[in-house]
Amino acid sequence: MARVVITGMGAITPVGNNVQDFLDGIYSNQVGIAPITHFDATETGVTVAGEVKGYDPAERVGKREARKMDIFAQYGVHAAGEALENAGLKDGFENPERVGVVLGNGIGGLTTIQDNVIKMNEKGPQRVSPMFVPNGIPNMASGNVSLRYGAKGVNYTISTACASATNAIGESYLRIKAGMNDIMITGGTEGTINEIGIAGFAALTALSTEVDPLKASTPFDTNRHGFVMGEGAGVLILESLEHAKARGANIIAEVVGYGANSDAYHLTSPTPDGSGPAGSMKLAIADAGIQASDIDYVNAHGTATGANDAAESKALELTFGPQGVLASSTKGMTGHLLGAAGAIEAIAAIGAFQKHVLPENVGLVEQDPETVGALLVNATNKQVDPTYVLSANYGFGGHNAAVIFKKWGE
Repeated sequence: MARVVITGMGAITPVGNNVQDFLDGIYSNQVGIAPITHFDATETGVTVAGEVKGYDPAERVGKREARKMDIFAQYGVHAAGEALENAGLKDGFENPERVGVVLGNGIGGLTTIQDNVIKMNEKGPQRVSPMFVPNGIPNMASGNVSLRYGAKGVNYTISTACASATNAIGESYLRIKAGMNDIMITGGTEGTINEIGIAGFAALTALSTEVDPLKASTPFDTNRHGFVMGEGAGVLILESLEHAKARGANIIAEVVGYGANSDAYHLTSPTPDGSGPAGSMKLAIADAGIQASDIDYVNAHGTATGANDAAESKALELTFGPQGVLASSTKGMTGHLLGAAGAIEAIAAIGAFQKHVLPENVGLVEQDPETVGALLVNATNKQVDPTYVLSANYGFGGHNAAVIFKKWGE
């Protein structure tokens, strides 16, 4: 079995439009949540979101090409471009048939769908754009990346709600480990901050209605009251160790474990006892061939919803025992990027290898007693230089996924 390493990363997020700015923001507790500007959200009852700021499609996508893509696909192409440049692959691939693309996406081109349904209702079906289908379908996350950068291997999009990007990274890892691909462009992208996106999740009473951006996303806090919608993309370049070494690539970290399972419990709620999420983490630990005690840090899903945080805390306790493991949710800074969450959170976790410190659980004032199974990172205990970090995400439909990264070393 091949060893799998990370040789490039790219990101466009609410706290930075490239990996370095993103990591600098996360590790300085920068909150990227702000009042919604994409549309007038007054009637939704929700006023803040984690919007991408200052995005210029001309930088990597191109203004002309951007008109042929929904925003979620633009974000994916943008982040993939940075990741490939970071990996030293911006000029193409020696064997493109061995380069695959697997990206995660939760909803697809929701803005395209929304705008065209409105147009059809107001002006008739003949006014629907011929780009409606190509821009709306979720597989265009990976499709546009493959087209833009010439990856001719396997090309598909995983849609497992908020676990999508973590599943995509894990499945890409398995393909390289099995010798099926040399390079995988993987991660996730999402762009759903629009009227129907906000209104839909608000109808589920899942979103925070707090008007103060600094108090809106508070994972594991006793007064948490829902998640904050975020948008953006994260992309990682995974590569077999042999291939990376042969071309003299800079190795960022190693992927060593992946686990995925299903709650088979409820449409939108996790298993209350945490057994489902715990199962995915245990599978990843077993795949890595290590003990739970070897994990130094967990980037938790931590959505700041009552059911999720309580169940996840129990899952952490089931997996790591009473001694616990240092964990934090970076959603207090970014909001929840749905299908892209696992990608930027994997990058945030990997950043601990470079920063030699752990990201704090920003937004916490008083930890809910129902979440005591989570040993949360704060200013007093964050000085840890980790060897193994785990990133986990869970989604509507009972999807659970976890990946483990190791500090690079022969």
